[in-house]
Parts: sequence; C-alpha cells; structure tokens
Amino acid sequence: MTYLWLKAGHIIFVIFWMAGLFMLPRYFVYHQEAPAGSEEEAQWLDRERKLLKIILMPSIIVVWVLGLALAYTLNLWGSGWFHAKLGLVLLLSGYHGYLAAYHKKLARGERALTGKQLRLFNEVPGVVATLVVILVIVRPF
Repeated sequence: MTYLWLKAGHIIFVIFWMAGLFMLPRYFVYHQEAPAGSEEEAQWLDRERKLLKIILMPSIIVVWVLGLALAYTLNLWGSGWFHAKLGLVLLLSGYHGYLAAYHKKLARGERALTGKQLRLFNEVPGVVATLVVILVIVRPF
C-alpha cells in the first residue's frame, strides 16, 4: 500500500512540476515583450516569482523525495532504465535551475535570450517527459 501512495504522490507532483516548467518560459516571452521598467514588466516579474516559489520549488522537492523513496522501495539502483531516467531528471532539474537564474537576470533588467530562443526552451520539458515515460513504461534496458 505504501508503494501505491508513493507512486500516486510522485505522479501528482511531477504533473505540477511539469506544468510550471511549461509555463515559466512562456511567461518569460511575455515578460520580454513588455516595455522595460513598465507596470506590465513588474507584473510578469511577480507572476514568475510566484510560479517559482509556490509551484515549482515545492514540486521539485516532493518529486525528488518521493522518486528516491520509490527507487529505494523497489530497489531500482541496478536497473539501466532507472539510471537513464535519473539522468534525464537531473537534466530537467538543471533546466529548472537555469530558468530560476534567468528569472533573476530578467529582474535585473538583463534580457539575454530572444523570444524565439525562449519559445524553443519551452519544448525541453516535453521532450524529456516523453523520454522518461518511455523509460518507465517500456523499460527498454
């Protein structure tokens, strides 16, 4: 029964985390389209901050805790597919960190990426999520 609760919680918080990772780059696109120093820019900064602090940060923590608890419960440490999944989750966690750092740059008035680059960044979580689901369901190795 514990396994099922861990699994359910893990999936629920993965959904929350992924939703936030899809939203944040889109927020950045709208933020960068707002005039610098405007009220609209301040609103986007506030939205980004809330998304990071209220949804993304708690979600990534719970995803990691429950994911590692599942790995321990199922003794997955020797599975090749699990190592690949873990690598992808580390990559996605790094992506999350990069987005948080980019939010800080935007708050300082630095707009280092173009709207097109940010739109492409929006594809990263979808590609990684697809690969993770295939690894977990198909377990190809």
